[in-house]
Amino acid sequence: MMTRKFRQSRGIFVVLGLLLAVGLVAGTAAVLPGLSAQDRSETPFSAQSLRQATDLSQAFRQAAHLIRPSVVSVTTEKHVGYVQSIRPFGPGVPEELRRFFGEDFGRFFDIPVPPQGGIQRGFGSGVIVSQDGYILTNSHVVDEADRITVRTSDHQEYPAKVVGRDPKTDVAVLKIEASNLKPARLGNSDEVQVGDWVLAVGGPFGLENTVTAGIISAKGRSTIGLADYENFIQTDAAINRGNSGGPLVNLRGEVIGINTAIASRTGSYAGVGFAIPINMAKRIMNSLIRHGRVERGYLGAVIQNLTPDLAKSFGFKGERGVLIADVTKDGPAERAGLKPGDIVVRYNGKAMENASQLRNEVAATPPDSTVAIEVFRNGRYHTINVKIGLLDEKVIVSHNGEASSSTDLGLTVRTLTPQLAAQLGYDENQKGVVVIEVDPRGLAAAAGLRPEDVIVSVNSQPVTDARSFRDALSKANLREGIRMQVKTQGFSRFVFLKAR
Repeated sequence: MMTRKFRQSRGIFVVLGLLLAVGLVAGTAAVLPGLSAQDRSETPFSAQSLRQATDLSQAFRQAAHLIRPSVVSVTTEKHVGYVQSIRPFGPGVPEELRRFFGEDFGRFFDIPVPPQGGIQRGFGSGVIVSQDGYILTNSHVVDEADRITVRTSDHQEYPAKVVGRDPKTDVAVLKIEASNLKPARLGNSDEVQVGDWVLAVGGPFGLENTVTAGIISAKGRSTIGLADYENFIQTDAAINRGNSGGPLVNLRGEVIGINTAIASRTGSYAGVGFAIPINMAKRIMNSLIRHGRVERGYLGAVIQNLTPDLAKSFGFKGERGVLIADVTKDGPAERAGLKPGDIVVRYNGKAMENASQLRNEVAATPPDSTVAIEVFRNGRYHTINVKIGLLDEKVIVSHNGEASSSTDLGLTVRTLTPQLAAQLGYDENQKGVVVIEVDPRGLAAAAGLRPEDVIVSVNSQPVTDARSFRDALSKANLREGIRMQVKTQGFSRFVFLKAR
């Protein structure tokens, strides 16, 4: 009886406990309505993020799908000779021993054997640019190759011939006998912006049609030391050995660059890669296909970057420009009226920021065409029309008795006589003073002056001898700075010296 009542009471307690628990949960939900609202708000946010990531992934997929059939692998073979290693004592062995051992002498003493043939293989990439088999790649990929084989994305192999190479930009064009190929779409590299997504496609380490992703890290990279004419696109898309010559594409699958090199201490990917802008590569490619050579414009001026000190010394208050250090006698620049000391601010309507940019623009200008060049001279801006000449590739063009001593500058000079000029390789009619000694701790050394440099002007005042050099210095203020025009083996530049 007691047990039965206890069981009934216990059952009532259990039911009440359950009801209480349910009430507490419901009450909690009622008191904290934000919890369920937060849960509901997180769901669509995550879905939106997933859709955005999926959209980006889809863009990568479509770009890769568009470009991969146009990417090829390039294999080169080069016949080389080699000799076995030489022991130090080999050449000094007496002739009697040579006669004793006869033909086995080389085997006993490890003397070099006659050169034997070997094959050196190289690997790179390329991109198809026409249905009938023209392929764009790097010049260094096919340099000195005796045999070139191109393998397309459908695993067909073709022997290739070099239509033309331009080592100055590292561009080469190949041709295979094929038809109905799928050419890549070429974009406009001028429209590329830092931060844009890009894909690099090629065959690193022989792994064909590898696709990597990254962004545009920088534009207009020059002075890298990879080619004579540099205007590289920098990217962090992974580029490794074997990628050279392959395309760098945007998310529309358009080629905006030709992968060329990486900056690395190990020889492998380190997050810094360089590609030739497709606009530059396309111009070189068209010239090689049509003419078999590259025709570049020629200005006939030695140019240099404009430093803040040099700009101030010329009274130039602009932020960017390129300084003309010298003009070639009877060249396009001189005939048009350009002068040393002119600061180029615009070339054919485009603002100029550095000497490398101006050099590239001139080279890209068709010979015999006329361009407007805006310069700053003596406090005023002038627009000068220049008829661009044809660059002779056989000519090397630079981009770029009494003594007088100046302890303030840290250099010693003497008058440049006709005899001394001839001895140093200058024209006998060259006027100026020649630097004969430079204090390595002085201002002259810091500015880049070296022995055998010839100073021809100080703050625009001509220098013809040591006396005129002293006179010009006496009128100058070292605290404000001194600008000198200097010749080195016939090529001119400006230097700026200022008291520390």
